[in-house]
Amino acid sequence: MSPTSKQLDVLLTPAEFAALGKRDLRETVCVVFDVLRATSTFATALQNGAKEIIPVGEISEALAFKNSEFGIQNSEFILLGGERNGVRISVNGIDFDLGNSPREYLPEKVRGKTIVSTTTNGTRALRACANAKIILAASFLNLTATAEFLRQNNFADILLVCAGTRENAALEDTLAAGAMCELLADGNIHTTFSTSAEIALQTYTQSKSDLVATIIRDSENARRLLAIPELRDDVAFCLQRDLYPLIAKMEAGGGIRRN
Repeated sequence: MSPTSKQLDVLLTPAEFAALGKRDLRETVCVVFDVLRATSTFATALQNGAKEIIPVGEISEALAFKNSEFGIQNSEFILLGGERNGVRISVNGIDFDLGNSPREYLPEKVRGKTIVSTTTNGTRALRACANAKIILAASFLNLTATAEFLRQNNFADILLVCAGTRENAALEDTLAAGAMCELLADGNIHTTFSTSAEIALQTYTQSKSDLVATIIRDSENARRLLAIPELRDDVAFCLQRDLYPLIAKMEAGGGIRRN
């Protein structure tokens, strides 16, 4: 494709999600990052053979899907996944099948399954982008594959959405967005960066020589996971770069599938 002018923007905090509903996203490709851990987990599930992930905002929505006529008829192919406060959901005597650790999503558990997932920020970020032209779920695990997809399709308007922590920025998401900015800007003089994209890129550039140590030291989410013995290994797992050559794309029906 011939070069076209590109606009690259980054949404750094969940406090900005509400404004997305008023923004015209019809020609925008949204790329959502929740490195620790939702989008890393989604990529892992798809790599290991899951049919799709359906992100929902609330626990009640996940339970309603499972208990719907469709859910009951297909119960052997549907799993509930997600977390609250970092740990697997257990509510009203119902234990979810999976938490939000990518290491749980083994091929023998997820192959051929539809996973209905609700997490604190990641699924919320994805739903905030509902009106976008295309929605992708990205992480360090599938970073370059996602960047290649964006480059090959020559999209003019790209918004990188950081899921964050509560209403605050999450360092690991900002760094992943910055790494994506670097990949997309490499040799492309036709890309215009917003101020927030410049911030993400500069943050990544300053930290990339010792990225893992920076995240372990300075990320609130990383410190929280490291303090939970059964989840501490998720941090190193999610910070692996380009483990999976896949694009995780949200389809029109709301499910995220391997593209």
